[in-house]
Amino acid sequence: MAMKDNETETALSEAVAEYKGILASVLDQRPSGTRQRLAVALAKNRSFISQISNPAYPTPIPANHIDLIFEICHFSSFEKKQFMEAYQRGHPKRFTVHNDAQHLKAHTVYLPDLGDDTRNEQLHSVVSDFVRQIIRVMKAAPRKGRTR
Repeated sequence: MAMKDNETETALSEAVAEYKGILASVLDQRPSGTRQRLAVALAKNRSFISQISNPAYPTPIPANHIDLIFEICHFSSFEKKQFMEAYQRGHPKRFTVHNDAQHLKAHTVYLPDLGDDTRNEQLHSVVSDFVRQIIRVMKAAPRKGRTR
């Protein structure tokens, strides 16, 4: 039985490496700055993008990030299909990706330069978090009962 478990684990690891390789390939074909835009959109460090796009790292891509990755990286239909097939093989038990009917639309917000990289990053993070919270509130089901 242990041999079967090892084979299954190997197959899962290979599928994870495959979908991460697809992401790496897509990122390599995109303009410079795509990795940074993806990091900002996911509210993660650029090192996280390196980890999730490097087949050598076992770090899986969280399912809730997939739609945003597809949107930011402009995956083709073929690339999406390949990616999702490998993702499903890599995570057969916990696979839950919901393709939202509404897609993201880019909107640029110009923030002042505060003269300090750390403060600029903090401001950007605060604004990004605020926007994500607004989206969560708008997607939440309305409560029953009195409204004001």
